[in-house]
Amino acid sequence: MEPAAAGKARAAHRGDPAAGPLEHRSGLKKTKLQPHLKEYWAIPPKANGEFVARMEDVLEVYARPYDPGVPVVAMDEKPYQLLDYTRPSIEAKPGRTRKEDYEYSRKGVCSIFVWVEPLAGKRRVVARPRRTRVDWAREIDTLLTVDYPDVPKVVLVMDNLNTHTLGSLYEAFDAAKARELASRLEIHYTPKHGSWLNVAEIELSALSRQCLSRRIPDIEKLNRELRHWQEDANADKRPVNWQFTTGDARTKLRHLYPEH
Repeated sequence: MEPAAAGKARAAHRGDPAAGPLEHRSGLKKTKLQPHLKEYWAIPPKANGEFVARMEDVLEVYARPYDPGVPVVAMDEKPYQLLDYTRPSIEAKPGRTRKEDYEYSRKGVCSIFVWVEPLAGKRRVVARPRRTRVDWAREIDTLLTVDYPDVPKVVLVMDNLNTHTLGSLYEAFDAAKARELASRLEIHYTPKHGSWLNVAEIELSALSRQCLSRRIPDIEKLNRELRHWQEDANADKRPVNWQFTTGDARTKLRHLYPEH
């Protein structure tokens, strides 16, 4: 479950009850039990030492001062359904919104990778046809040889998925290159059920709202749209100001810590 600070900020943005009591138009608080409604959450286990150990590890990484020689980069990925229109849309006119037919045509699935250096306000996004170990390894190769070719080490924060391992490098490259790439990575995994700790997940959420709210029929067009979004975001150089600290976690998420 998200910490109160981050969770309530997002909840307030999306109108979530976690942000505080909602009110009906009449002004009455919405307190009636609604058992037919439910929300899906990644709920961490209580009093779990493994969870808090990884959480505090990631929070320590985010608290490090900016060092361009040892960049901190977060990555995340999501599947994306390619869709096309089956009938022409009716374009918007003054006083009339754009209308799209509800029917659509499925054109396959791909995977969107997001890489973000929070303190530098730098982002890279790309879609690949698949989400395999080799795909992740080739993205790591791009990270280290194209994005950051001159730094000795990249500190990488990501979710602990089965493809996100150093072994994937050996499946994509010969042993010498795999070892060279692996030696330049300092990996920190977010805990299971703790993906809210991944800065790149926040970027994916923004990307989805700003760029992916329409039907895109093929991966070529998707990558063009992603490049436009990336260029605009990087031109702004918006840093990600992560404010939730280890001290906040020990106070506000006490139920996650084992009792002694």
